[in-house]
Formats: sequence, C-alpha cells, structure tokens
Amino acid sequence: MKIGIVGVGQVGATAAYAMMMRGVGSEIVLVDRNADLAVAQARDVLDAAALADPLRVRAGELANLDGARVVVLAAGASQRPGESRLDLLSRNAEIFAEIVPAVVAAVADPIFLVATNPLDVMTQIVTVLAGRNGVAPHRVIGSGTILDSARFRTLLAAHIGINPAYIDARVLGEHGDSQVLHWSGAVAGNLTVAEAARQMGRELTESDRSRIDTAVRRAAYAIIQGKGATWFGIGAALAQMAQAIEGDERALITCSMLTEECQGVRDVALSLPRVLGAGGIVRTLTPKLDARESDALKRSAETLKEAAEGVRF
Repeated sequence: MKIGIVGVGQVGATAAYAMMMRGVGSEIVLVDRNADLAVAQARDVLDAAALADPLRVRAGELANLDGARVVVLAAGASQRPGESRLDLLSRNAEIFAEIVPAVVAAVADPIFLVATNPLDVMTQIVTVLAGRNGVAPHRVIGSGTILDSARFRTLLAAHIGINPAYIDARVLGEHGDSQVLHWSGAVAGNLTVAEAARQMGRELTESDRSRIDTAVRRAAYAIIQGKGATWFGIGAALAQMAQAIEGDERALITCSMLTEECQGVRDVALSLPRVLGAGGIVRTLTPKLDARESDALKRSAETLKEAAEGVRF
C-alpha cells in the first residue's frame, strides 16, 4: 500500500517512522512546502529501514502521490502554548483549502487521515473540500480521540495495577477541551473499572476519577508547555489506523468523522467508536451513556458545530 504524508514536521515524520517500524505500507511519500525538510526527513526515516521492515521512503510533491491509498494530512500551523485547538481554526482552514483539492487531483479516491488541529473541525473541512471532488465522507477520518482514549486507558491501568492492553475505555466527542471520558462504559475484562479496582484493592474514588479526567484532558497542554508540541503518541496512532486500513482489520477505533446526528446535533465531526477497514469507516457504533455523559457529549457536539459554522473556506 502506498501512503502519502502531507506535512512532515514532527507529527508527519513520526507517523512515517512509526509506519515503517510497524511494517505498514510498501511505500511512503513525504510532501512538504519545505522541500529540503521533506528530503531530510525521508533520508532520516530511511536510515532505520535496515533495522525494521524494508519499504520505500522518499520525498516528493503532491503530484507524486498518485496511486496512494491513504493520505495523511499533518500540515498546518502548530499549537502555541496556552492556545486552544479551536484557536488554530482560521489559520489551518486556509492552508487546507489549497492542499485538499490538489491531493484529490493527484490521487483517485483517497482515504484521508487528518491529524491537524483543531482536529474535528479540520476533519469536517476536509470532508467538505474532498466531497466537492467526489470523495465520500466515510473516507475522511480524523485521528480524533484515539490518543485521548489511549491516555485514559494508561492512567486507569496505572491506578488499578494492570496492563492497559486489558482495559477498554474511550474518550468521546471533541479532541480537545470539551471531550467526554466514557466512564460508564470503561471495563477491565468483563468488570467495570470500579469493580476491577476494588478487587485489586485499589478503590476508584470520585477524587481519583477527577484526577484522571484532568490528566487526560490536559495531557496535550502539559506536553506542549514542556516541548512545544506532541508527536510520538499521534504518530503511533496514525500508524495503527493506516495498518487497520491496509489489512482491512475492521478495528474498533474511536476516531472522528462527519456524523449525521449526535445527541440531536446534526452534521458535526466528532469522535465515536467506529469500525475501520479497507474502504474507510465501515460503521459507527452508538455507545450507551449515563445522563451526565449524554449531556456532556451534546455540549461537545454543539461546541464543535458552532466552531465549524463560523469558518469560511
């Protein structure tokens, strides 16, 4: 499978590296407005090829993406310390208005993986721009809360004292401040996380829940404060999504897509559990929520809807 990555700063380059280390794809083409950066990143990633699964990694232009099945969009302005993801919207919308039509002109019916913040609104923008050129909505997928969900599982696992691989816990809604931790659906084995914690001798109190919620919600801000941006986690997440597409895995991933209706809010991009396969999103699942989660998800959808409606591109 040929993969294109547009925008090869830290996120795009790390995604390429993670794909190579996981053996995803047969060829990766790196595209950036800074051609020298694309060449340097390609050479750097390729240096590790002898230590991983061999594949072609090269720099190119948008026209060189022909034949690609997946195109990762990681271009755009970086989030500044103290800046919310939604503050990035106007700057990145202008960038994508140029990139997306050019990609669709070069690639026949691509699957887009969107990684640029503010993620959900950018996913909606890509959906509209690509749709004008015949690309169906289920082929435009934002990384969404796949990373937030991983953080949720990791923190829960640390509290309970088990491996995070055995916890299923998801973050819904916005990849940002209004995200909703799905506590009522979080399980370890066939037990609720609260019961699993109790049996492990580690009660899960309201204080613990609040601490974990804050840590998940503020994780990106803490990393940005320390080093300017996040890239390792999202790079790995993009590689996992590309792998699910390449292998038609029908993987259940919590990711973003333009959604016809969520909690009464129509036509909004946000994260829900979705089945990801060779053709993109196969199906969206509707999680069971308690009353507080339902209200919070509605507020998250309304926040994103309002932000998207204010954008012209």
